[in-house]
Amino acid sequence: MDFKEINEKERAYYKQDFNCISTLIRRMRNALIHNVTVKTARLDFNGKWDFNPKISFAYVTLFQAGLKPLRFGSRRSTIEETLNRCLSKIRENKRFSEFDISDPEKCRILLEFVYDRQLIDVKKIHESGNFDEYRFEIGINGIEIKNIFTNELSFYMPTDAIINSHLSLSQVLLKAIKGTSLRNQTDDKKELFKLFAQSEDYEVHLIKTRAFISYRDEAIPIYRGNPLYGEFSFDTLLMQFIKTSDWLVDNMYDDGRFLYYYDCAEDNFKDHEHPNRKPNDLYYNDLRHCGGAISLLKAYLQTKNEKYLNAAKKAIGFTISISIEHEYNGEKAYCPFYNRKVKLGGVGLGLIMLMQYRIISGDTTYDEYIKGYVRHILSRMCPSGELMGYYIHPQYHNGEPLVNMTDQERMETFSFYYPGEALLGLALFMKHFDDDKKLVKEVRKKAEIALDWIVNERPKTYSHLFTDLPSDAWLMQAIDEFEEDEHFRKPEYTNFVYGDAQKMMDRMYLKDDNPYLDYEGGYYYNYGDHYYPDGARSEGLVSAYYLAKRLGDDDFAQKVFEACKKAALSQFYLFNSAVYTFSHKNPARSENGIRFKNTRQWVRVDSVQHVACFFIRLYWAEYAPWKAYYDTK
Repeated sequence: MDFKEINEKERAYYKQDFNCISTLIRRMRNALIHNVTVKTARLDFNGKWDFNPKISFAYVTLFQAGLKPLRFGSRRSTIEETLNRCLSKIRENKRFSEFDISDPEKCRILLEFVYDRQLIDVKKIHESGNFDEYRFEIGINGIEIKNIFTNELSFYMPTDAIINSHLSLSQVLLKAIKGTSLRNQTDDKKELFKLFAQSEDYEVHLIKTRAFISYRDEAIPIYRGNPLYGEFSFDTLLMQFIKTSDWLVDNMYDDGRFLYYYDCAEDNFKDHEHPNRKPNDLYYNDLRHCGGAISLLKAYLQTKNEKYLNAAKKAIGFTISISIEHEYNGEKAYCPFYNRKVKLGGVGLGLIMLMQYRIISGDTTYDEYIKGYVRHILSRMCPSGELMGYYIHPQYHNGEPLVNMTDQERMETFSFYYPGEALLGLALFMKHFDDDKKLVKEVRKKAEIALDWIVNERPKTYSHLFTDLPSDAWLMQAIDEFEEDEHFRKPEYTNFVYGDAQKMMDRMYLKDDNPYLDYEGGYYYNYGDHYYPDGARSEGLVSAYYLAKRLGDDDFAQKVFEACKKAALSQFYLFNSAVYTFSHKNPARSENGIRFKNTRQWVRVDSVQHVACFFIRLYWAEYAPWKAYYDTK
């Protein structure tokens, strides 16, 4: 399969002038307002809609905040007949009067039509592995199911993935099957799949569609629900960073917490990891909370707008409020205690947050907590250099401090990520805290022991935690930060960062090694996986750029820099732009958030924070002299 040729044809399609479609959708709106038929005469559809009455099934859908979408689909002998059938049935619907069709700002129109249709054996459909004719790609492919005896049709359109927040083929098939008469036979999902697989009454087609969403007075062609970005842009990078920073500020509670989790499709706050939590007892995470504050500090550094600094200080107040005290070498140590746990990562991220606030603002208000967090981290270090993952865990020692742990308990509670977070906090303290030279000296000594252990011994002790696609971005950032001190310039540290960066680049989709236009820059574990647009890993990748640049490895630095731009391009599609939020129940809340995945409608504070921090660091790599980039990585 020639992916380059496929993609060049697709890119050429999206580069066309779509004024005729904009005119068509305006005419459709007018037809709905005035109860008249739509006319397609003198509209040049050449190359925009190659109508084929055998396959060109079309759906017209109305969207408006707070309302269930109103949709009808049809296939007639001409474009005009097809559209008028859809519009007349929409007008006849008893819910039509709920829509403010005359206001294009409120009521948006989606036009989607089938342009490719392929008969397929449903048993051969797959969603990962080979990019072949049997691959189902979420948001790109749809499903048509036809009862060969009754001619009953059921459609799952590609945009249904965005509307329903789907990501898996099983979700798609279940939705499509429920559109057939089989839905009347059982409510059990497994039984429904079984009946469908055993039935010989159905033909299944994979379909592809072209979709256009009205936006004000235009029709915007969308690809997997999004405007097609096509190329990387620093302007887009900065715009998305600023707008997502605003989203964090706008979605902050009075006590300093952020809106932790938001489902744009359902307009609720129930997260997929804790689905049974009650509305008044929703889950919150103190580590991700600190990440949100760190994003705001970067926003302040970029803009000098006090609202970001004030919001970050408010978030700091929450972390301070949950901190508890214990003793380390006769002095006070502090640690955030939340959800009945004290996590090494929570202390590490809290320290990063407090140190970056101190560096940026010059405010020394929290110095006692900074030193207390440092002491806590040092207290959790084994003589070998291993950093223990928890100080308090409800499943161990009856929820009491884990002072004397067995080797088995230590290994069971070890975290792959927490040590890197803690070490980054220690690096910032070591470099920028001059008011306690004794504590700084202790940190310098013990941080080296911890770095030696994590780089040299962790791969032996915890080999089962490593994956082919590296994920320890916090440690990559920590090593980058430590390297500015000559004492920490060890080849094994540099090799760890360079090695993980190279592995990430080796597992990154390129422009034409796959048939999808938005895969470029996305990561994969195995070639053929649905792509991962991953801000967290990319924070480690951009750290490798800064490290290589500082060490004078310019060729490698440039290679990493170009890979970072590709990674950012894949993450542009996670941004809830005003165009993308057409199907959201409450676009006013969802706009400017950053989702987990392209078709998933879930926003969490860390899905925003990681992408935002990666974006601004990449922006600074281009527009701020790297030598002057000092302390807010």
